[in-house]
Amino acid sequence: MAYPTNYRYTREHEWIEVPKVGDAVTLNGTFGSVESVKAVSDLFSPVTGTVTAVNEELKDSPDKLNEDPHGAWIIKVSLSDPTELDKLFDAAAYEAFIAEES
Repeated sequence: MAYPTNYRYTREHEWIEVPKVGDAVTLNGTFGSVESVKAVSDLFSPVTGTVTAVNEELKDSPDKLNEDPHGAWIIKVSLSDPTELDKLFDAAAYEAFIAEES
């Protein structure tokens, strides 16, 4: 079986594909995916803008996303419309939202 060369893989049979610097992302649009033998999960952008950086460290250590989900990052984006941030939860609102779900 040929494996795509633009993916990065883990020993747990997971892989990740991300955009390149300069690519555009759109609010609620997919910009890549995280896959394993059991599931495929799309990655959605919470904002519109241009990719300014890709976390190259994840190529060799994608597990860092699980180890430090709040400290690790996949891409950095220069915002096209900073007012989109006003539509996102702050930490307190997010905690309340999670509490309502459970």
